[in-house]
Amino acid sequence: MAGLALTACGSPRMAALHANCTTKGLRWKLTVLKRKPHTKHREARLSIVNTGSGPCVFRGFPVVEVHLGKATESDGEGHGRALPIDLRRGGKITTGLRYKDCPKDAPLSDPMAVTNDLAVVSAPHDYPGRQAVAARDEAGKRLSMYICAEKIWMDPPREAAE
Repeated sequence: MAGLALTACGSPRMAALHANCTTKGLRWKLTVLKRKPHTKHREARLSIVNTGSGPCVFRGFPVVEVHLGKATESDGEGHGRALPIDLRRGGKITTGLRYKDCPKDAPLSDPMAVTNDLAVVSAPHDYPGRQAVAARDEAGKRLSMYICAEKIWMDPPREAAE
């Protein structure tokens, strides 16, 4: 019985048998959380679901970029250690994001301001497979992010409970 536990779908031994996750085999959702009072930072959550034909391994931090046309951009930067996640078909991963929030009335006065309702995302090590995902609030309504920094801080991805 113990041998069966070691070879379960989520184990490191099984992860070695699966291919890396690709951007096109994943469904992406970017949720910007309500702003906490008296803080200059905003929190968001990137949710990723494996919609591919089988399990895959999510190895590292996802790519997250928010662009202001061809001008300024803010890029996701991972903090902590991202362990490989053996992601079964239909399995979900979440990554916490945090960025410096610009005041809505003056985003153009800051040279680092990036305003957009879309982010460009991709699976780790799958740069050519990038795709755009709309930013939404907790109710699902599309909204613009107002970012006043070059970096968006990312927590390590973790498997979400069902």
